[in-house]
Formats: sequence, structure tokens, C-alpha cells
Amino acid sequence: MVAKVKKTLERKIYYRIKRAKVSTFIPSDFADLSDRDQVLRVLRKLIQKNIIIRVGQGVYTRARISSITKKPVPEQNLRIIAVIALKKSGVTVLPAHYEREYNKGKTTQVPTGIVIGVNKRVNKKIGFNGRFVKYEKVSNR
Repeated sequence: MVAKVKKTLERKIYYRIKRAKVSTFIPSDFADLSDRDQVLRVLRKLIQKNIIIRVGQGVYTRARISSITKKPVPEQNLRIIAVIALKKSGVTVLPAHYEREYNKGKTTQVPTGIVIGVNKRVNKKIGFNGRFVKYEKVSNR
């Protein structure tokens, strides 16, 4: 008789991160596996193993190793990471002022994407390597 290998919480979370379609996670994504403290402990272990990166308080993203610096960097750009994290947190993401101006053809300056329009106050600091996303409160017009 072959003994079954017991799946640890770390293996379950690692598998879920690797198989997920999106690369941004918040601890509540793993709430069905265990309690918050154990999930956070496992996420810290995965950070040490360079599988994920912490880009904000309670915001994690899959990592890849940079070919230049040989250090872990996010798989996607900061704007995509921030938009996914905000949507998972229940915040509506809208086009910022400069994005709307560019889309209407009133300006030819391309928005950087580092300013994100939101429908309510956001107190999440999301960033990597000294570069952080900024928020602009936009009415839902």
C-alpha cells in the first residue's frame, strides 16, 4: 500500500499562485485554505523563495527573475497590479483626468498610467523599487 503524501498549506498556496490567470493576490484569495495568520506566514516564505513579491500592504504579485539585475521583479507592470488589487478590494477603477483628455483627443501627451482614477478614497500604497501608484478621485460620469 502506498502512503498518501499530505499536502501542506505552502504547497496548496504555491499551486494556486502558479495556476492563477491573474498574477496579483491579496490574502483573502487564500481564506478558504486556512486562517489569515497562517496564510501570511506562508506568503512570507514564498517571498523568501522569490516566488512572489510584496508590492503593498496585503498585495502580492508573482515574480520573475530579471535578466539584468538577477533579482526578482513583478511579472506585470505596476498599473495592472494596482488595478487588479483595487478591484479585488472592492474599489471601482475609472479613467483618470489625463487618460480622459487623451482619449477625447484634447491632448497628444500619452498618460504614464501611474495615476489611477478611483471612485472612493484609497489608502493603499502600491509600488516597487521606489515607484508608487498615485490615485485620483474621479466622479462616475
